[in-house]
Amino acid sequence: MSKQVTEFQTRVYALLQQIPEGKITSYAAMAKALGSSPRAVGGALRNNPFAPEVPCHRCIASTGYIGGFQGDWQKAPSGVNCEKKLGLLEGEGVKFDARGMLVDRSTWWSEFRV
Repeated sequence: MSKQVTEFQTRVYALLQQIPEGKITSYAAMAKALGSSPRAVGGALRNNPFAPEVPCHRCIASTGYIGGFQGDWQKAPSGVNCEKKLGLLEGEGVKFDARGMLVDRSTWWSEFRV
């Protein structure tokens, strides 16, 4: 059974697919490109039925914090999903420190084509 996605979710997932491996973006940057809000982008990512092919793990907080993954925020309630996100990003060469903060800001991606 395929999952139904909204027009907005489709737009969010299309933007995600523009982000190359080894790069990240922020909820705010995606929201700006879509004329939306970071919270709305986060909601679409939380419900991404196409992960990891549609790489929602490449979206983090604009502060450089790892942010949430699959509806889970680091340490709340368990942080398990965020550990998966950290692992996926580390596998692509994107590093975070022990506090969950991005180490190398040269990995930011903001060249969206809408």
